[in-house]
Amino acid sequence: MRVVTAGLAIVLLAGVAVPAGASARDAVGSVDPLIGSAGGGNTYPGAVRPFGMISWSLTSTRGDQTNTGAANGYAYDATRVRGFSLTHVNGAGCHPGAAGDVPIMPFVGEVTTSPTADVRDEVYAADFRHEDESATPGRYRVGLASGASADLSVTTRAGVGDFTFPADKPAALLFRVSNSLNGSEDAEVTIDPARRTVSGSVLTGAFCGRRANGGANNKKTYYRLYFTASFDRDFAGTGTWVNGSLQPGSTTATGGEGYETGAARQGRGSGGYVTFDTSQDDDVRMRVGISYTSASAARRNLDREIRPHHSVDDIAADARREWARQLRAVEVSGGTDAQRTTFYTALYHAFLQPNITSDVDGTYLGSDRQVHRLERGQRAQYGNFSGWDQYRAHTQLLALLEPGIASDYAQSLLNLARQNGGVWDRWVHVNGPTHVMTGDPSAPALAGMYAMGARDFDVRAAFDSLVRQATVPHPDGLSDKGCPGQCEGQRPNLAEYLRLGYAPQDTCHCWGGAAETLEDATADFALADWAGRLGRDDVRRSLLPRAGWWRNTFNLSAADGGYQQARASDGTWTWPFSPSSDLGFAQGTSATYTWMVQHDVSGLAAAMGGRERAVQRLDGFFHKPDGSWATGGDGLRYDPTNEPGIHTPWLYNALGQPWKTQETVRAMASLVYRTGPSGLPGNDDLGTMSAWYVFAALGVYPQTPSRAELLLSSPMFPRAKINRNGAPTITISAPDASPANVYVNGVTLNGRAHDKSWLSEQFVTHGGDLVVDVAATPDTSWGTTNLPVDHVPAAATRYRTAGPPVLSANADLKPFALTGTAP
Repeated sequence: MRVVTAGLAIVLLAGVAVPAGASARDAVGSVDPLIGSAGGGNTYPGAVRPFGMISWSLTSTRGDQTNTGAANGYAYDATRVRGFSLTHVNGAGCHPGAAGDVPIMPFVGEVTTSPTADVRDEVYAADFRHEDESATPGRYRVGLASGASADLSVTTRAGVGDFTFPADKPAALLFRVSNSLNGSEDAEVTIDPARRTVSGSVLTGAFCGRRANGGANNKKTYYRLYFTASFDRDFAGTGTWVNGSLQPGSTTATGGEGYETGAARQGRGSGGYVTFDTSQDDDVRMRVGISYTSASAARRNLDREIRPHHSVDDIAADARREWARQLRAVEVSGGTDAQRTTFYTALYHAFLQPNITSDVDGTYLGSDRQVHRLERGQRAQYGNFSGWDQYRAHTQLLALLEPGIASDYAQSLLNLARQNGGVWDRWVHVNGPTHVMTGDPSAPALAGMYAMGARDFDVRAAFDSLVRQATVPHPDGLSDKGCPGQCEGQRPNLAEYLRLGYAPQDTCHCWGGAAETLEDATADFALADWAGRLGRDDVRRSLLPRAGWWRNTFNLSAADGGYQQARASDGTWTWPFSPSSDLGFAQGTSATYTWMVQHDVSGLAAAMGGRERAVQRLDGFFHKPDGSWATGGDGLRYDPTNEPGIHTPWLYNALGQPWKTQETVRAMASLVYRTGPSGLPGNDDLGTMSAWYVFAALGVYPQTPSRAELLLSSPMFPRAKINRNGAPTITISAPDASPANVYVNGVTLNGRAHDKSWLSEQFVTHGGDLVVDVAATPDTSWGTTNLPVDHVPAAATRYRTAGPPVLSANADLKPFALTGTAP
């Protein structure tokens, strides 16, 4: 279906709408965990609880035991399995990403050779069909072509699995302890036939360890995962292997694979196996617990969370109830079946992380690789922080819906920073620093969580630590180790940044100077604004001018109307230049990054020549020359598959044309978010892309990452009730919502007419009732006055610069050149 208005074509989601008054159906039944498992979404369909430590899912193979064919172990089009791993990370972008620890494989046949010697997974792997696969929240089942099957369910830190085998063939379970996705430094396995247990650990890490850049910096060891598994029946036999050597009857083995790919790693590693007599009973039940601190903690986690009499059905039923409670955070009514599936799967993905890393007794592995205990009042320690991604949508949604969990998340990141010499790493895998991506994302993430109402953490300590990182140079900031992509410095070459007012491309020791400047301006605004909330006016006065330093890499002469461009330490611009180039940027082009100034949209518009000119440029950013929507693959235009530009559809609100936000958000939501395995536009990046869709479906989005004002668009559902755990309820109603009714024609807030295209922070703080009148044609007068307010100084700040003058804007919104002295 196509609706054409204002010269723009909008593709809308097809389907039959459910009547607006229909009661909300079971949200769990609307979740499809296979969404995003193809097409680069890098999700996985395994058994997992909300924020769970354990996530039990299939590890696929394409004929190489060191490569799964997917970043997180599961690729929809790779229908051969070599095990069911105990840990996963949702939607990581590098290949492979992380985890996939301890694949456990039900094998039909005699174990006659070392499984590690089967380097092409020709023997100790099995095919499967998707027709024999079932994935629901908290449970995963699959039948294999070998005749074996797996039925898995989990608690937070433990799982129970039923493995069935053909009654007339030998049966074994292989524990590939060294075969984590990125390899391993060491591994061990111990089989105890008397106690019917298999236990062990793997020393692994190397997040994104196979990237070409960075050398040894990408191959650090970040954690040891311990596991203990117990069985409901005796073993018929045991054995282990080390590298190519099989040791039948053995009960212990040690040895890692290394972190390389291909021949350098193939045929290395260790594991163990147990066999069963299935002639009378073809089912084997296994309970397993994991921990990042010790073998005894893994046993305690198992014993506390799963009793010996618990079946898969028992645990799966409880998991379904927990997911039902979690997904009730947002209750939507009406909409099409496809919209409900897309929405609740997105919400499900958003609740997969952060991941609990603390044991049932409160112990956890710190970033110093020592065992620590929770801080007073902290309920859980969380790990896995994809900061560069998550701060743009996910952390705000988490704080909005679950302020208590977001508070513990903030405390967790503070704990890890303290253990890491005061450094807040931008990508934490489990509890270890990886340095992945660029910028200082912890600052906007924590400031945004605080603004959204997550305040039950050591706020002052976190704030002071982040301010120190932003103002005191660290020796790592002068290192090129890991660059690009995993540069050690969290504020690279901060002294030079403070001297110049931008990150110089030649001496910044960062992924890209222009991108780093924009990221740091965002972070500095976040800290300045947070300082104001905390009564730290001295810090606010010091950092707020730095929020405008994006102007120092905005080159008015770069192309039509000006673009962000890298420049050298002597002030000269980096040439040659094209808006479609990624030189000076991180996973994006100048055309995308130029819009990354959410906290100063009016200043950006002024630099471009005024709001009307900015709107024209934004129109061209979202549309191809033939008028169709841009959905990726063109460096000059919008890319909905990656994070630097996902806020841009909402910028029209601040430019005085909110109806274009409404049509653009709805178009992107329908064009690139779908049902089915390819239903995500790109890597889910620990729920970030899914969180964007949740906001889009509700018709609201944070104006800046670090504040709680919400920009308005058109809701997709007739009614949404946001049940915030420990915070006031919010309702968003759009009685006439439908795929055709894209535009906002009026808004009522708590019974009163509301003519702004945004909501103040009071709506989040105190809750409220929002009613949106939607229609198929735009109201080009609604929301065009009282525009969203920027929180940066109206007057341009003058900086000391070398080389050509820095471009900025005066109060009349006309660009001009600045020179002068630094504040």
